[in-house]
Amino acid sequence: MKIIILGAGRVGHSVADRLVSEHNDITVIDTDAERLRDLESRLDLRGVVGSGIDPAVLAEAGARDTDLLIACAERDETNLVCCKLAHTLFNVPRRVARVHSPAYRDGEALVGAEGFAVDHVLCPEDSLTRYIAKLIEYPEALQVREFAQGRASLVSARVRPGAPAVGLSIEALRARYGDLPMRIVALYRRFPEEPDRFVACSGGTRIEPGDEVFVLAAHAHIPEVLALLHRPAGQPARPVRRIMVAGGGRVGERLARQLAQVPGGLHIKVLERNAERCAALASALPSGVLVLHGETTDEDLLGDEGIDEVDLFVAITNDDEDNIMACLLAKRMGARRVLALINRQTYADLMHGTQIDIALSPAQAMLGELLAYVRQGDVQAVHSLRRGVAEALEIVARGDRKSSRVVGRRVEDLPLPPAVHMGLIVRGLDAAHGAPAAGEPQIIIPRSHTVIESNDHVVFFLPNKRLVRDVEKLFRVGATFF
Repeated sequence: MKIIILGAGRVGHSVADRLVSEHNDITVIDTDAERLRDLESRLDLRGVVGSGIDPAVLAEAGARDTDLLIACAERDETNLVCCKLAHTLFNVPRRVARVHSPAYRDGEALVGAEGFAVDHVLCPEDSLTRYIAKLIEYPEALQVREFAQGRASLVSARVRPGAPAVGLSIEALRARYGDLPMRIVALYRRFPEEPDRFVACSGGTRIEPGDEVFVLAAHAHIPEVLALLHRPAGQPARPVRRIMVAGGGRVGERLARQLAQVPGGLHIKVLERNAERCAALASALPSGVLVLHGETTDEDLLGDEGIDEVDLFVAITNDDEDNIMACLLAKRMGARRVLALINRQTYADLMHGTQIDIALSPAQAMLGELLAYVRQGDVQAVHSLRRGVAEALEIVARGDRKSSRVVGRRVEDLPLPPAVHMGLIVRGLDAAHGAPAAGEPQIIIPRSHTVIESNDHVVFFLPNKRLVRDVEKLFRVGATFF
């Protein structure tokens, strides 16, 4: 696929890195020649120096025969105008824009064909707040990713000593809790002085304390799955009630506003170093949100504000180093769980296995939405996992036994790579619109004898993103299979 990316900043760099690795033809436009040279030296792509709203620059980048434009420059207006030009002058088939302002959303007339001609709006702030909100809803999870319009979920959790699953093999766990429909699709194990290592999941694989386990299940069963992995039998889950947000920027404000609407009344504090910004936040946020002026790494301030009683400390300033140090300090002072927003991939890798519970990259948080537009075939949802190494993929089986390699065939007969895990099947969603068909959709945990039907939504876990093409090729519909 031929793709133009506008903007070589952090998001553009992350997007280009991921798409180049999948053998796409990438051209990046940016006004900073030095930044482009650095990108060209690292990745197999072409850089074009200039403005993305200059038709001549778009033409030089090859817009006339481009399949997809991804506009992720810093300014909203640049991305919107670029999409409009790409549609009007060059007839680029698909156009995606990163937009910060809440005034521009999918479905709005302003971004439609008669407006700025944007097919899909990506908002980093929305992606991050949705991600963090799921961690608050499920405080024992490291991440929760949704499929089939929220009916199924992929959840990962760190196994704790004393949990019911500890010491059991996957086969024994399935036998003991057979009434709980779930599928363990991946396991990452800690080793001394080494990063977590992927452990192939078979019936004999035993679950040990400290393992990070990925499980696919119906969304309604996620609390039961987390209970098996994370706490002793009979011990109730400890909900998140007290939250401290370090950083009152766009993400911090949007997160605080969303959390203030959660039923049950969360105790929310926002810590911001800029006095003028504090005043603006205090007037803009609901009255129940307490805005504090001070440094995120001020030990006295954190102590005075009861950091030892905080259930979740979220550091989301624009400075990676501040976020890391604030989280480490908060954890040492007693915060139950800490999350650091980290833009630099190398920093995110270094944080793995430290006292920081979750290191979240803005680009990774929204990358899945973008990948769903790049994937071939009928891909419905994509989630980038393990810092971009692994991937979870929802794809729809189309056609019939004559035109498809999967429809009408048993799971054991599908030529899938051994490392690919088919986690679950959602049957009964409307084929044309993804809406519920007549009756409630059925969540199926596939066995070797399970037969794939047309319009099944199949969710896979791929420990290596290089396996994506094999799955897409298998599900591709031809004029005839024979």
